[in-house]
Amino acid sequence: MVDKKKKKKRAQLPVRMNILFFAIFLLFSALILQLGVVQILNGESYQEEIERTNLDTTSVPVPRGKIYDRNGNIIVDNEAMYSITYTPPKGVQAKDRLKVAETLVNFIDMSDKKKIDRITDRDKREYYLLLHQEEIEERLEEVDTEEMDASEEYAATLDLITDEEIADFSDEELEIIATKKELDKAYALTPQVVKNEGVTAEEYAAVAEHLDELPGINATTDWNRVYPNGDTLSTILGRISTQEQGIPAEDLSAYLTKGYSRNDRVGRSGLEEQYEDFLRGRKEQIQYTTRQNGTIIGSETIVEGERGKDLVLTTDLEFQQEVDKIVLEELKAVKAKNPYDNRYLTNAYAVVMNPKTGELLAVSGVNYDKEKNEYNNASFMALSNATEPGSSIKGATILAGYDADVISPGTTFYDAPITLAGGLTKKSVSPMGSVDDLNALKRSSNVYMFYVALRLGGDYRHPLPSHASLNINKAETLQTLQNYFNQFGLGASTGIDFPDESTGVRGQTPENPGNILDFAIGQYDTYTTLQLAQYVSTIANDGYRVQPHFLKEARDPIASLDELGPLYYTKNTTVMNRINMTNDEISRVQEGFRRVFQESGGTGERYFGKKSYNPAGKTGTAQTSVYEDGQKLADLNNLTMVGYAPFDDPEVAFAVVVPSVGINAGDGINGKIASRILDAYFDIKEEHDEKADEE
Repeated sequence: MVDKKKKKKRAQLPVRMNILFFAIFLLFSALILQLGVVQILNGESYQEEIERTNLDTTSVPVPRGKIYDRNGNIIVDNEAMYSITYTPPKGVQAKDRLKVAETLVNFIDMSDKKKIDRITDRDKREYYLLLHQEEIEERLEEVDTEEMDASEEYAATLDLITDEEIADFSDEELEIIATKKELDKAYALTPQVVKNEGVTAEEYAAVAEHLDELPGINATTDWNRVYPNGDTLSTILGRISTQEQGIPAEDLSAYLTKGYSRNDRVGRSGLEEQYEDFLRGRKEQIQYTTRQNGTIIGSETIVEGERGKDLVLTTDLEFQQEVDKIVLEELKAVKAKNPYDNRYLTNAYAVVMNPKTGELLAVSGVNYDKEKNEYNNASFMALSNATEPGSSIKGATILAGYDADVISPGTTFYDAPITLAGGLTKKSVSPMGSVDDLNALKRSSNVYMFYVALRLGGDYRHPLPSHASLNINKAETLQTLQNYFNQFGLGASTGIDFPDESTGVRGQTPENPGNILDFAIGQYDTYTTLQLAQYVSTIANDGYRVQPHFLKEARDPIASLDELGPLYYTKNTTVMNRINMTNDEISRVQEGFRRVFQESGGTGERYFGKKSYNPAGKTGTAQTSVYEDGQKLADLNNLTMVGYAPFDDPEVAFAVVVPSVGINAGDGINGKIASRILDAYFDIKEEHDEKADEE
């Protein structure tokens, strides 16, 4: 019975085996059939998918436009330089970049101390990880990474590398790390500069000869901004970002929407920033053909690049340099003559413009660095530093009085000290007796301006009783004066084509009523030198306030290095407003300004009385003080002067400001600077006219 059962089991076994083999046969048959379908029916389409390519377009930066003065003299140029760049394909891996770096250091020197010093602890760990990937990943198995995301896991991986393991890299390895660091900055299909400073002809040639060993690397040319005239206008021209800085983070979105790349160099300050759209140029567009795996198999230039538009400024370079020289020499001279009294004197500013067009002919500023004992060009301070101007603004006070009908041409006041309630005395430098509006300007009467301010506030008493309280609304009177001054650009934006401009400090309603009177003589609110230049230009220009501007025109670039291209854009004269006063009233103040400079007794006559170019203007002195930790250290003066010429047909206006001068230690620095500036202007003009006649 047992034998029969064993025989039955043996008989069933072959049947099961046959069924299994048959099933396997069917599976293999199905597999072979599917392979046939793939190869015969769909093989061609699948092959096309494998070989399918993508077209990607990238943009290559071009040199920025150049900057010239009004006479075609170059101020900012581009200097060609050798450059080694890296354009990575899509999907390139860290190990691929490391291989490129290891090869590239055989042909270029990357041992520059700045580059080596910028290598971080993380850079070293990432390099070590690439060389010891398996070893470090084995260590990671002992770390609980279940709840970590990819970035956290990567950071944990780097942390597993000990300080000892990254402590003793050789000089060659550090060069490789520095090189890879530059390669890592590159975005897919976007050129990234690896080295463009100090690239020798030998390095350039070596890289060019071994491009087949350096995927993505190219030996090309780059450009750098150069300034043939040293620091002339340097703080006005501004600077551009470096390749490493690229687009400022705060402006990234705005620039990217305009087609910039993250590592593009852009204007960071001054005119470079103001006229970025002109200077940037048209990028060269290259279309890359890539395989599915990101490998580049071809490229084609589809849009030719063109460097940026060239800017022509309103500035006369020769005149600008002469003004810089004058301001520097006079500042040095007065500090040398009275070193102790002028120990707080560190700056001097001057702005010269065409009052009819707003063209800025020269903007100068000099700053003395006490710690380094050196003088520096600081032209931008003429636009950004605001000080109390003193009597220079009395023309605006008189015109405000005219328009408000509190005085009229010929109105007289008796100039004698005014003692207010509480014992405060307000006066002119010396009593003048009876003065009208013209003599008040000519001799710079403070008391005359005080009475104008009082009448603007509704107090018509004259003479003011001794120890009288002022019957004025302080807030309304101050607001009235400030509103009038704003018409001239004092305390308001001048509209200049520059990214940063101060509008001065606008004073709040003072507790002391006497401060209202001080406002009328330039002792309360503060203004910049540019604002003062616009103010006097408005008077010279028969009441029309024009927008000051640095840009004269923009030109299309051409291949020639010595010529300007076709006109692309012209900056026209912009009238911002006309002051409320009548032509007769403005003419009256103009005459007062002429007397200041040309008649005996005028406060500016000793500087301009004998000049042939028929000047007019106003002097100014504002009392100020310097404090430290709430303690007064010294009483000082701000010395100012504004003016224009010729009186009957103005073509040039100026403002000079020298703040923080020692009492009686200024030696007429404001007048000396002003007269030398106008002398230089008309001398240079005569030279240009003679040269033009000869041609």
